[in-house]
Amino acid sequence: MNPLVWIYADESCLGVQFTDRDSPGGAAGLIEHWKDGRWLRRDYCVCEPATTNNRMALQSASEGLRLLKTPCRVIFTSDSEYLIKGMREWVPAWIRRGWKRKGGPVENTELWQELVATTRRHQVDWRWIRGHAGHPQNEYANWLAVRAAKKQSRSDGLRDSGFEKWLEKQREQERYVDFYEFAPPPAQDFQATAPLP
Repeated sequence: MNPLVWIYADESCLGVQFTDRDSPGGAAGLIEHWKDGRWLRRDYCVCEPATTNNRMALQSASEGLRLLKTPCRVIFTSDSEYLIKGMREWVPAWIRRGWKRKGGPVENTELWQELVATTRRHQVDWRWIRGHAGHPQNEYANWLAVRAAKKQSRSDGLRDSGFEKWLEKQREQERYVDFYEFAPPPAQDFQATAPLP
């Protein structure tokens, strides 16, 4: 059976309220894998000097799945409804229609197609979570994405995670005190999204 990994991803696009300048963006994620009684955690991030939230959401998924060295079962969690709803509901219909919507062409087609190609190696359970609702891994992914957007930085692959250090700083402000970062994963109801056409 393929290994089970968790990816928590988020995106950021700074300055989207301004129409007279570019909006730098970042996308990032935390990858977790339970092995030999402990969590292995890795981070990744990418950036673009001029982009949108939706484009960066798609890149957060493509990059995270691309960095997995072997085919995996992936529980992919994001607060982007555009991404999650797209992969669960819209993409199969777009593929059947030759990448067209009822209302015209699909926006960000090249990024959707890249994500579909990357996803085919894995079995993915796409899960949506409300953003900024106190979920530690999602908040950490958001922190990584904002930092990548501000600094226009890339990880160029996976790097050792700073999640535990970040969590310590959050606890100094009395956040996530009831979250135990070393606990084994709960029994999972992994349900991969149906294979794409």
